[in-house]
Amino acid sequence: MTRSPDFLCFLLYNWGQLIPLLGEDIIRGIAVIALLAGVCFAQHDPTARMEQVVQSYVSAKQFMGSVLVARDGKVLLSRGYGSANFEWEIPNSPTTKFRLGSITKQFTAASVLLLEERGKLKTDDPVKKYMPDAPVAWDKITIYHLLTHTSGIPSFTGFPDYPSTESVATTPEQLVTRFRDKPLEFQPGEKWNYSNSGYVLLGYLIEKISGQSYNEFVQKNIFDPLGMKDSGYDSNSAIIPHRAEGYTPRPKGPEHAGYIDMSIPFSAGALYSTTEDLLRWEQGLFGGKLLSAASLQKMTTPFKNDYAFGVGVRDDQGHRVIEHGGGIEGFNTQLAYYPDDKLVIAVLGNLNGGAPSAIAAKLGSVAHGERVVLASERKEIIVAPKVLAAYVGTYEITANFQFIVTLDGDHLVTQATGQQKIPIFPESETMFFPKVIDAEIEFVKNHAGEVTGMILHQNGHDSKGVKK
Repeated sequence: MTRSPDFLCFLLYNWGQLIPLLGEDIIRGIAVIALLAGVCFAQHDPTARMEQVVQSYVSAKQFMGSVLVARDGKVLLSRGYGSANFEWEIPNSPTTKFRLGSITKQFTAASVLLLEERGKLKTDDPVKKYMPDAPVAWDKITIYHLLTHTSGIPSFTGFPDYPSTESVATTPEQLVTRFRDKPLEFQPGEKWNYSNSGYVLLGYLIEKISGQSYNEFVQKNIFDPLGMKDSGYDSNSAIIPHRAEGYTPRPKGPEHAGYIDMSIPFSAGALYSTTEDLLRWEQGLFGGKLLSAASLQKMTTPFKNDYAFGVGVRDDQGHRVIEHGGGIEGFNTQLAYYPDDKLVIAVLGNLNGGAPSAIAAKLGSVAHGERVVLASERKEIIVAPKVLAAYVGTYEITANFQFIVTLDGDHLVTQATGQQKIPIFPESETMFFPKVIDAEIEFVKNHAGEVTGMILHQNGHDSKGVKK
């Protein structure tokens, strides 16, 4: 017979009252009871569980930054963690400003749609309409292709010379020159490949069509109307109050992140904001304060690879979520909106790493009453060698990305394409977890009990692999 969480919590409470009467032997169980009681109380108070989620990454020294969760306008969690600046020992707070990285792309997309509403362009227009000197290879590329990462233009941030050029101040025209004559990766509209070049080109077009700088356009048409007073285009020279310093993890502790001139990410990743301003953004965007209903529908309708205009749109365990992450020197970010219950989750970090996206995914699960198991709460069990041996093999996630599973003594080891080997440990006969990252690997069997595949559960996403 199953017991409800309320019943179990009642038992735990009463056991706790009995401890003083039962003698010293029972005291050894206090820690276990306290842990279980904490879980019970967190189940009844989602905000407490959210705090546990964030603190698990803070304690592991994987995250520092600011986090905000709000449902239908009511703020459930809003606070800062760790330092905005180690040298001055200044803590992060809800008003700390962080570089957004690629969360910038949704502001660029909204800017394009504003211009369309004003009759200045159409998203189906060919790029060449506004760039008569564009290369012949771009003849079939439309603004829509740029917005959805289906143009075929290669991303300049992946070029071999990128590390040596990211510190040099560059104009939008010079940025476009870096990739305008490169061969297309595929014909426009045929495939999807994330391209910072495409969003830089969109910023260039916004400037040409509007007659304003990208910075000015976003400020006057988005930030000012929505009351986003703590947002803007980042600068390497301007004094920006309450701006966080960006850090990167190192074996001996965090270090200052490398330098990037903010003219380089441009309309693909150069904006900064706060968690509180991002709440204003989501409420304004989805509350009809910025775009028409038709434009918003266009912005949030995915084309390929669950990608729409500057945002990904997917199903998260039955809940539709519109989201995007960002990564730039010293900062990683995640912004998610669940339209069904007007849930906003903003996680802005000033320590490079994947924690913000993992935190956001878990906070979404907690907010929807789903069970969340933290890395510190996973318990390793013993599985028969015969069972482990059945999982050995190669699992193909995509044509270019595979997981190789091998047996090393009494445990399994995984190695993803281009990555280091990572041991994984069983929490059930089919579910395994690594201890160095927050993820789970689930092995899949057919009706005959044969292992046919695996599922990588990480950061709220499920990646399926077929055993070859």
